[in-house]
Amino acid sequence: VKTVNAPFIEKREGDRLGLILFGERAYLQTPLTYDHKTIQQMLLESLIGLAGEKQTAIGDAIGLAVKRLKDLPAEQSDSRVLILLTDGANNAGIDPITAAGLAKQIGIKIYTIGFGADEMMVRSFFGRQRVNPSKDLDEATLKNIASQTGGRYFRARDTSELAKIYKVLDEMEPIESDEQTYRPSKALYYWPLSMAFVLALLILLYRYYRGAHGE
Repeated sequence: VKTVNAPFIEKREGDRLGLILFGERAYLQTPLTYDHKTIQQMLLESLIGLAGEKQTAIGDAIGLAVKRLKDLPAEQSDSRVLILLTDGANNAGIDPITAAGLAKQIGIKIYTIGFGADEMMVRSFFGRQRVNPSKDLDEATLKNIASQTGGRYFRARDTSELAKIYKVLDEMEPIESDEQTYRPSKALYYWPLSMAFVLALLILLYRYYRGAHGE
């Protein structure tokens, strides 16, 4: 996931980004910042279990994002976006649907991504077995969160699919930049400069004329 998120962050030059980790609790890894190098570094330093690993507090993560995004300046109120990536179901903290309702109130659009393979082979005491790593993934709730906030739900079964999803998100949420107006310019300074030069020349000629005639 880190290898997929890093290029996405790099492309979002001009956006303020933040990073929230969640497990048993939601943890603000990086506050909103334009410093993408710091975001990249903090992403690389993120470890499984840093915010607890036995439970999944999706609702708390959304709530923390709401708290951080609600104070954005008015001119940025149309660009409050949360990308929620999880491989499980909420089983700790506040209800994620309730948290999504709070996000909707202040105009936060949430894109949700369910991540994890449908099946994989693992070694066990009884030999190699086929398991479903995504059996706990609550797609219904993730779809509900996205629908309620005007976002969209995505399913990624491997990093290749995840990379494609981030490419779509990059296209769906273009980077906002200040509008620049270009006007044709024409230098006009030479008109007053020429007038000043002519006036100075007339003054000199006048003084010369008075001096020549003894005035």
